[in-house]
Amino acid sequence: MNANQPRNVKATTGFEALAWKWMRYSAFLLIPLAWGHVFIQHILIGGHNIDLDYVAMRWSLIGWRIYDFCLLSFAFAHGINGLRQVLVDYILSEKFRRWVAWGLLAAWVIISAIGAVAIIGGVR
Repeated sequence: MNANQPRNVKATTGFEALAWKWMRYSAFLLIPLAWGHVFIQHILIGGHNIDLDYVAMRWSLIGWRIYDFCLLSFAFAHGINGLRQVLVDYILSEKFRRWVAWGLLAAWVIISAIGAVAIIGGVR
């Protein structure tokens, strides 16, 4: 093939394309969420000043609960998707890959729901 000729590249659709896009979207959203968390909690407030009363005061505002839930769910989704990619590199069977993908998705949903309940329930 001549180097000057355009290549016919077909766009991928389906689960893998969605997973690839989600990895990029979650990373893009995680950057301000994670750095904002580090700046506020560890630089402005200081880790030694964070106690149950501080968390109760912070979670009394719905915005902080949404922020913390987004940080939890995006970070966990990003990590689960990365784990899925690593496991796919070592799994040869297409059927087993699907089972792993669905199992990891179920784990993400369950653990994110537990986190959401904890965040929504808050502290008293």
